Amino acid sequence: MERIFCVLIGYVFGLFQTAYIYGRLHGIDIRNYGSGNAGTTNTLRVFGTKAGLLVLVGDIMKCILAVVLVSYLFGTSHPGMVYLLKMYAAMGAIIGHNFPFYLKFKGGKGIAATAGLILSFHPYLIPVGVILFFGVFFTTHYVSLGSLLVYIGFMVELVILGQNGVFHMSQSYLNEMYVLAGFLTVMAYYKHRENIKRLLSGTERKTYLTHKSEGAEEKVKEENHG
Repeated sequence: MERIFCVLIGYVFGLFQTAYIYGRLHGIDIRNYGSGNAGTTNTLRVFGTKAGLLVLVGDIMKCILAVVLVSYLFGTSHPGMVYLLKMYAAMGAIIGHNFPFYLKFKGGKGIAATAGLILSFHPYLIPVGVILFFGVFFTTHYVSLGSLLVYIGFMVELVILGQNGVFHMSQSYLNEMYVLAGFLTVMAYYKHRENIKRLLSGTERKTYLTHKSEGAEEKVKEENHG
């Protein structure tokens, strides 16, 4: 029962669609522009760096808040499985972000929310995640590639830490946690399936922090003034 409750907590937090809300406040549905994705990267391309950072923070924080709330609710009563319950909460937040029921289940891809998972789950996960993402992004400017590699790093490090007793859980709970993390990894790759095709064909779009996409900017202007 605790597991279901944690997923529901996460899902409710995940329903706060930062990119969609920001777009609506500026007169557009972000899902009709750029890549059609209600997430940080598309907001960055359509509206620029400031908007992208605001959406990034919002999407990170909703997962962090879900994990922190679950830790507060169950940290004392279920100390032997608190990390597993935190994973359930984070999974709920990422699913809520990716598949919000009130937007016909068309949300984002869950990477910023996953950053919230990494930042709030355990401090040992943070350095590898940061190095992998920003190392790849600033080298290639491919957000998708950095995001996908972060998930691989996350899975590998989670298993290493778990098998070395960092999470202080029984093996059955650890195995369950690995399955959840594996599910999130598969979902991330599925959501990025078109990006993967473009990466393999060399046609993936690069993202820069210094300016918004020219095509996206024209679309925003067209809707605001048309």
